[in-house]
Amino acid sequence: MIAGSDRSPCGDPPKAGGLDRIYCAAYSMWRIVLMPVTPLESLRQELRRGCLVMAVLAQLRVEHYGYTLRKALADRGLDIEEGTLYPLLRRLEDQGLLASEWREEENRNKRFYRLSPDGRAVLKALLSEWQQINLAVERIAGRSRAVA
Repeated sequence: MIAGSDRSPCGDPPKAGGLDRIYCAAYSMWRIVLMPVTPLESLRQELRRGCLVMAVLAQLRVEHYGYTLRKALADRGLDIEEGTLYPLLRRLEDQGLLASEWREEENRNKRFYRLSPDGRAVLKALLSEWQQINLAVERIAGRSRAVA
């Protein structure tokens, strides 16, 4: 509710002042960004985040720039938004797992990414860990059990 009003934050605020409109816009953004998602969706996002790191590292065994990386991942069944990919690439580079360089290609400057030596070692360890976890989950859940 808006202070001093019996209406909801986004219900037709008064025209005078404009603060109610600002509050309404802020409240709407809060609902979109901060409202809790379903437990299943939250868990899916968590699982996806970890898999994205591994997939990006694996794909960068061969050098790519952002667009070709996104396309290569999508072609293999893993769509990733630009707003997710580029911050992930920066973070992985800051962690020393990727190396990058700017080059001109097709009359445009493009940033090319590849695994660093540390990135190769981390990818190898993550893939090994992933295989162990996957096998354990399959044993626990039962391999032959159909997904309901």
